[in-house]
Amino acid sequence: MATDATDGGRAPAHADPGPGRNATAGPAPREVQERVYQDRTLTCRECGDSFLFSAGEQAFFASKGLQNDPQRCASCRAVAKQNRTAGAAREYHAAVCARCGQQAMVPFAPRNDRPVYCSSCFDVVRTATPSAPAAV
Repeated sequence: MATDATDGGRAPAHADPGPGRNATAGPAPREVQERVYQDRTLTCRECGDSFLFSAGEQAFFASKGLQNDPQRCASCRAVAKQNRTAGAAREYHAAVCARCGQQAMVPFAPRNDRPVYCSSCFDVVRTATPSAPAAV
């Protein structure tokens, strides 16, 4: 930009601000997108009772990056937490290994859409494909 001695070395007011600069006086206002939450009633998967998922709780979940709604009421959550921390025995389920056909006991309820492996076969499958999930 050219300046002249009569303006004290400043660029003229009508000068182009240059590439990537805004000609307005200040930075453009950012769009602030606030989500408005409303209290919702959910059903507990453990006891079947209804419980309130308040707007404040929803905002807290969102601030922590949690995307799923709670599945249990407060009392069932407390019992589940106590069982986890107290080292309560897990429930195991019988399944047939998809690789060797032997019976395996697993700490989850098997589904038909995913293979289940015994401990030995799981170790083999896991080391064979470290970055991809095992498929049959």
